[in-house]
Amino acid sequence: MILGIIDNTEECEMNIVLLSGGSGKRLWPLSNETRSKQFIKIFKTGEKEYESMVQRVYRQILSVDDQAEVTIATSKSQVSAIHNQLGEDVGISVEPCRRDTFPAIALAAAYLHDVRGVQEKEAVVVCPVDPYVEEDYFQALQKLNDRAAVSKANLVLMGIEPTYPSEKYGYIIPEDKEAVSRVAVFKEKPTEDVAREYIAKGALWNGGVFAFRLGYVLQRAHELIDFADYRDLFQKYESLTKISFDYAVVEHEQRIEVMRFAGMWKDMGTWNTLTEAMESSSIGKAILNEKCVNVHVVNELNVPVLGMGLKDVVVAASPEGILVSDKNQSSYIKPYVDQIDQQIMFAEKSWGSFQVVDIGEGSMTIKVTLNPGHGMNYHSHELRDEVWTVIDGKGRTIVDGEMRPVGPGDVIRMPAGVAHTILADTKLHVIEVQIGTEISVHDKKKLKMPAIHD
Repeated sequence: MILGIIDNTEECEMNIVLLSGGSGKRLWPLSNETRSKQFIKIFKTGEKEYESMVQRVYRQILSVDDQAEVTIATSKSQVSAIHNQLGEDVGISVEPCRRDTFPAIALAAAYLHDVRGVQEKEAVVVCPVDPYVEEDYFQALQKLNDRAAVSKANLVLMGIEPTYPSEKYGYIIPEDKEAVSRVAVFKEKPTEDVAREYIAKGALWNGGVFAFRLGYVLQRAHELIDFADYRDLFQKYESLTKISFDYAVVEHEQRIEVMRFAGMWKDMGTWNTLTEAMESSSIGKAILNEKCVNVHVVNELNVPVLGMGLKDVVVAASPEGILVSDKNQSSYIKPYVDQIDQQIMFAEKSWGSFQVVDIGEGSMTIKVTLNPGHGMNYHSHELRDEVWTVIDGKGRTIVDGEMRPVGPGDVIRMPAGVAHTILADTKLHVIEVQIGTEISVHDKKKLKMPAIHD
């Protein structure tokens, strides 16, 4: 069938799926298994306030369409960080494990249809959660959404106008130079010389942005995976083959278009590219002398970093470790981080965050921060005792079904097997000491909150 280019698009409310993956290795030590790059607060919003990539993208989407339905497709290890940074209202399609982008998009499509009630005829836009872009990118997503709603094509892609012959991206070669064009061919990540040849032919970067009517992807998912509905697909997820949406769907589709985007677009995948987006040379306690050139410091420790006479260097310090690297060399960090095996030292939770202060033989000391109005799950541990010391703020503890108010200086002891939780009335800072012969994240039994009578 020959595609027709249709111009009479009408603006539709957006259904956007943000793909939030990543193993948290390329931006070590600020990122880890539960805190991938999109959660690092590095973009300045005020004199002393910063936001993360996911917060920035979410804010930008709503600034273009405040009625947009946003769903984040992510692994279960990132759910707490998302709730912490975006609140409880954002939709989340939880992947039980990582299975690449096709299973993730198929699960998100089933979630939208079966859980959120999105109709099969409605358009959906899928894009990464972590590009560094401005508002015009999201205006382009709106156009992509509107185009997918009326096009005879089954897929409408966004093609990024390339600014240099990159080896990092795949390429989309359109049939012509119109704003919306049929796709002639896809090309895998090339060498720099080959990329230059592609660009001469009008090739666009493949930014991993897709738009389609929901029913199309649901149909393709059912053709490639045997499942009944969202719940069934969720249960089978771990058995699915790891495969990208490009390989599974895009490269087999004949009815496909690409829409050009010529605005600012950066992939924040390495320290080198991330520091290009920083508005100041340092975040946190840092001093750089006048001989430093193109040096950036991100310091999450409560001790100063001093840099002198450095050039083209990034310094990153967190409870996970310290990185000092030439900016270009920072792109090759992953195999070295693969050799590091240690306890996660910092993580954001839906109720706040924790930072490991000390690990001893038979003990672990943690600083816990709870946000106002939030609390931990009611739970118990079989293999360790815990002691809480409140250092700041007000809240309530429930220990073995008994509630008591707590404030600075209060000490609460929970022997192994005793159910407990803590609830924050104001921002609450607590030192938690875990004592036991086997301290493990797996030693936690979630319990039903008891009825409390005043």
